[in-house]
Amino acid sequence: MKKIQTASVIFLSFLIIFGLSSLNAAENDEPKADLPVIISSCGQSPGPALLKVLFMKMKLEHEPKAYEINPLATADDLIKMQEAGTPYRTLIIVMGASLKGMGAAGISIDDELVRTKKLIEEARNQSITLIGAHIEGMKRRAQGASVGDNTDELSIDAVAPISDFLIINKAGDEDGRFTTIANEKNIPLVSVEKNLELLEELEKIFTK
Repeated sequence: MKKIQTASVIFLSFLIIFGLSSLNAAENDEPKADLPVIISSCGQSPGPALLKVLFMKMKLEHEPKAYEINPLATADDLIKMQEAGTPYRTLIIVMGASLKGMGAAGISIDDELVRTKKLIEEARNQSITLIGAHIEGMKRRAQGASVGDNTDELSIDAVAPISDFLIINKAGDEDGRFTTIANEKNIPLVSVEKNLELLEELEKIFTK
């Protein structure tokens, strides 16, 4: 009888320990990224401006600065920071194109794709975490664009499949585009419905 009781105690202890270990593992699976972060764009949509507001609210502390917004960031910008001894640790690229935004910058989607490719290549050279963000919903998808305008999808193709993880607004995933990419490429996916949720997720990602 004692042997049965002892075995039961050991088994229950194992279940408790295993359960706690599984819980800790799940908690540790949450995407994390380090400061400083540079926020850019592939398509010159207003998305980086929204992220700027959210990062201002977070009041992150890092020297010389926690974040920088540069929609037209280049590989050279990453190299300069590395050479200065203050390399970026995270690169956020906002996906989704704006013909108006690109027109104002005097560039085309082809220019954006070339710049983005070089930017990502340098980020990989420096082991910088790449976050693909699509936070403006269906208006930054082909379904919300003019007939024949596929610049949004080209932007997504250039960034999403090679990101370390994705942050999206659920409204932009009505057709499961990002869910499919995340599942096929085994990329962690953070999905939100409101800007407040996006702020909360960013705080989780960038705070220790």
